[in-house]
Amino acid sequence: MPSAITSLHISALDAIINVNSLFTLAVFLGLTWNPNDPNENLNSDPACAPTPTIAENVVAFHVYSFSSFLFSSLVALALKQAIRLSRNSNFHFPIEFFAHINTTIFRIGMLVSGAGSVIGCGFLMMALVNVVQIKLGTLACGSSHSYAAVVPLFILVPSALLIYVSVALYAFTR
Repeated sequence: MPSAITSLHISALDAIINVNSLFTLAVFLGLTWNPNDPNENLNSDPACAPTPTIAENVVAFHVYSFSSFLFSSLVALALKQAIRLSRNSNFHFPIEFFAHINTTIFRIGMLVSGAGSVIGCGFLMMALVNVVQIKLGTLACGSSHSYAAVVPLFILVPSALLIYVSVALYAFTR
């Protein structure tokens, strides 16, 4: 196994899997909520009532988010398994060709796994924006409560994703 694949890479894969697991739990909790329940609405202005499309988007974005996190986790788990296979030289059957990890393919796999997490976060953020519109009123009607909830979401999540992507890309260049 090339010396470029270290315990740091394994730790990074573990971190991706753990974070994806937490986000997947959040997605499942979000899917259990019924967006059409009138008792779960804090919006009293009928002009700010959400359309059925917004409720449909909540479910769709949760499913897209779940798919992205699952994809990312499965790629990370496959990379970890490849590392385990390469460390165990006792295999003497046809899949022995997996024993040598190509660092370029490994890096691409980590990049794809990270991209899946970033895309999942984007879809989860869009789902949360739609949840805010259902609970507090649509953004189109100018609900100040909706904007107060969504603006920090649009500042903090992309900022954190930018930091994540920057550190990941820096790690790939070293």
